[in-house]
Amino acid sequence: MSSGWLNDYAGDVTAREAYDLLGQQPKAQLVDVRTRAEWSFVGVPDLSALGKETILAEWQRYPSMDVAADFVEQLERELHRRSVGQEDPILFLCRSGARSLAAAQAMLAAGWKGSRNVTAGFEGPVNAERHRGTMDGWKASELPWIQS
Repeated sequence: MSSGWLNDYAGDVTAREAYDLLGQQPKAQLVDVRTRAEWSFVGVPDLSALGKETILAEWQRYPSMDVAADFVEQLERELHRRSVGQEDPILFLCRSGARSLAAAQAMLAAGWKGSRNVTAGFEGPVNAERHRGTMDGWKASELPWIQS
């Protein structure tokens, strides 16, 4: 990370802060960067109570887990379709906060200054039994989510 990136970075947020921001700012968006398999089998944030829909955009493609070369371009198209500007909050979420940080950095490098990382992601860290979803993150914060 360069110091310039740190000066421009909008910052990290918890899952609860992300949900509150999504409710308070009409143009704020949540981008879930996990894989299609994770969305299908683990679940996705449900923003319907806020009148919003989570953007599903794979940062890495399953099963190779190669970074999606067209991630920024595809997400920019969707954000423009939703009339979201580069200063508006864009919150990135993955399983635990690592892939979403990389995605937020890529979007920041492309000029999207409102990019923020949801630090513990959808499932958070593993607990003593090596299970996710109980200690931190979207699920453990008891925020709305759905599973197909």
